[in-house]
Amino acid sequence: MKTTGYAAQSPRDALARFDFERRPLRADDVAMEVLYCGVCHSDLHQARNDWGFSQYPIVPGHEIVGRVIAVGEAVQRYAIGDHVAVGCMVDSCRDCDQCRKGLEQLCRKGNVQTYNGRDRFTCEPTFGGYSKHLVVSEAFTLRVPDGLDLSKAAPLLCAGITTYSPLRTWGVGPGSRVGVIGLGGLGHMAVKLAAAMGADVTVMSRTPEKEADARALGADRLLVSSDPEAMAKAADSFDVIIDTVPVRHDINPYLPLLDVDGTLVIVGQLGPLDEPSTLPLLLGRRRIAGSPIGGIAETQEMLNFCAKTGVLPDVEMIRIDEINQAFERLERADVRYRFVIDMASLPAPQGTAA
Repeated sequence: MKTTGYAAQSPRDALARFDFERRPLRADDVAMEVLYCGVCHSDLHQARNDWGFSQYPIVPGHEIVGRVIAVGEAVQRYAIGDHVAVGCMVDSCRDCDQCRKGLEQLCRKGNVQTYNGRDRFTCEPTFGGYSKHLVVSEAFTLRVPDGLDLSKAAPLLCAGITTYSPLRTWGVGPGSRVGVIGLGGLGHMAVKLAAAMGADVTVMSRTPEKEADARALGADRLLVSSDPEAMAKAADSFDVIIDTVPVRHDINPYLPLLDVDGTLVIVGQLGPLDEPSTLPLLLGRRRIAGSPIGGIAETQEMLNFCAKTGVLPDVEMIRIDEINQAFERLERADVRYRFVIDMASLPAPQGTAA
């Protein structure tokens, strides 16, 4: 399938149009026209090789909403015209203990990333959702529930599931006390989801300026983390803290805020943190944990939950030719709270279906 997208050719290059071919459909494959693609902070990191393992050319995008345009002969769950979604992974070994438990994100052999990965059978590079078309196995295709706004749903496929999964894993529900560090793309979803689950939600920010925004998103209050008196009063008051900060930072001020058996879950920073003190961990039986995305079943559960509760990200719609400016704004945290690309702004290659 001839298609086109936007790719970076090196860490120094801006994203630009890139024509390429998707693989022919296998028996269990779904082909889709990409309608919307969210812009994740990890897209910026990968395009610029901030993590040191980018393969070029790279077509980012792992928050994908589309419409089925073809199916393989063995596909049973989807038909042409269905609205579907794809998140951060497009395959896994499907046979290890984690895959059999529905935890494909923790596949023992490593899941296949939607972009900057390698196809499990051909070892060809995977290209993501900043493109006109996508081909993916039915097993890693999600159904967009009726009533979920297609133009806003894309960020749920990364920001949504990245925050939903730890909230579910650590049993958040009515009466839970949840703190959220950071109010960006991940943080605003953590607030909305925790509030929809019935939790008491506190946003933690260095300054009080974000209090109105935090409350508008569903938080009960804002805790100013640079205020020593306020932080001292908040000691032992959280069951779960979701840390969404995407850069190196100091988690020590937040550890005493956890109650006994409380957990601080890191979902933002991929890499080093400032050295934590074990003192509050030992004295309070507190935990530091990490959490990636969820499995396919949990991601579908999250989409269904969002459709039922009306939880959607706050988005700013852009054209594909605005992606480099969006990356620059993303570096400055100049977005509330997630960019979404309207992929209708990307013309299809000549001779292909739109």
